[in-house]
Amino acid sequence: MKVEKLPPIKSTLQPSNHPYLNGAWTPLMEEVDAVDLEVIEGAIPDDIDGLYLRNTENQIHQPLGRYHPFDGDGMIHQISFQNGKASYRNRFVKTRCFDAEQAAEQSLWGGLMDRPDISIRPGYGAHGSLKDSSSTDIVVHAGKAISTFYQCGEGYVLDPVTLEPEGLAPWVPIDGISAHPRVDESTGEMMFFNYSKFAPYMHYGVVDKDQKLVHYVPIELPGPRLPHDMTFSENWSIVNDLPVFWDAELLKRDIHAVRFHEDVPSRFGLIPRHGDPSEIRWFEGAPTYVLHWLNAYEEGDEVIMDGYFQEDPSPPPIAEAGEYGHLMAYVDQHSFKSRLHRWRFNLKDGTTTEERLDDRIVEFGMINQQYSGRKYRYVYSTVAKPGWFLFCGFIKHDLETGESQQIMLDEGRYASESPFAPRINAQSEDDGYLVSFIIDENAGTSECILIDAKKFDAGPVCRIKLPHKISSGTHSTWVSRDKL
Repeated sequence: MKVEKLPPIKSTLQPSNHPYLNGAWTPLMEEVDAVDLEVIEGAIPDDIDGLYLRNTENQIHQPLGRYHPFDGDGMIHQISFQNGKASYRNRFVKTRCFDAEQAAEQSLWGGLMDRPDISIRPGYGAHGSLKDSSSTDIVVHAGKAISTFYQCGEGYVLDPVTLEPEGLAPWVPIDGISAHPRVDESTGEMMFFNYSKFAPYMHYGVVDKDQKLVHYVPIELPGPRLPHDMTFSENWSIVNDLPVFWDAELLKRDIHAVRFHEDVPSRFGLIPRHGDPSEIRWFEGAPTYVLHWLNAYEEGDEVIMDGYFQEDPSPPPIAEAGEYGHLMAYVDQHSFKSRLHRWRFNLKDGTTTEERLDDRIVEFGMINQQYSGRKYRYVYSTVAKPGWFLFCGFIKHDLETGESQQIMLDEGRYASESPFAPRINAQSEDDGYLVSFIIDENAGTSECILIDAKKFDAGPVCRIKLPHKISSGTHSTWVSRDKL
């Protein structure tokens, strides 16, 4: 392995016992380029060709207040596969906030768990006082990578191959873009929404294959909401109004306290992809919160949508975590009790039916993105370590048969969100690989693994050494080279 280190960044972060500033969440401060990566076990297949990109949280400066893992600075990690070889690079997302804090050599914004008045400078996003760290998701659209922020950020463009910054996405509206824009590989379009504390509280938009904003309309909601994700079928985009949002009375005092309003139904808005607000169809469902949707498709009179239903969106603190009990509960899948779930929206009679697809606690699922918006069969969910925002296994769900296969990692080894990478000249939906970065706390190292999706429970076909131990984070994506 040949490694080239870039000049160091300025950091003022001090040692602490914070659970999300240590262990698998220890911030990484260095940027490198690495080629001829060493294979630890197995061999890199020659039928995988593309890039795996992952966004992670890496706090650079000493927090002004109480640190939350979503406050960390965005860093993109990329591994490139071609002709049976692999290379790696990582870069901080050079946001305006990153540059400002580098110049000031300190934190300038408070975090998710702080009062707004702790921030030294005006903030960004729907919250209005946070740093846009662009550390939530990374998507590739029209040959460009776009990093996003969970509370509606500005959208930062990077070259997916070199990770060189290319500034702000020019089409992003003043209210920003949500954490999870959705790309339809069949049409080249990207759908997104945003939300704010001002009427109409939500907007929905479409960016075409040439990176032009071609559709942008208001979606009226009853008040400020906190939607996180959306999905789409062939003809419909689906936004949501879920009963987990800021307490209205406390919000008047600029206190952002999230509450589960369990007497309020979930609402799902189906709007034609290029439709007018008057065309939106609202459906009601059981009260819940959903962080992530998997997919939606049309079948007869129904639109079928899959995602992860939270049974307890407002969980009690984890007692054994002490002062971090509240924080730990609100990033823990086992506290939320998130399970694979299906909603059916009947366009003919306006009714909603729901069913659970798996009793196990799972989230952060991925599919073969070539099937986005269309009927599909396979889901690849993550299994989390109880009490922690750490992934310790994978489940492959067969939605057609109801069967599943599971892989669990050894103790002290943690995975990342793991997209599906289609094999070159793939012959079926699951003909390809699951790609994941692994943090090994036992050895203090990181690696990349590939799992053959057709031989799922056989484990990794190869393990590839990375040049440093990475920090954990949230989301990732795969892009085949022919999409660049």
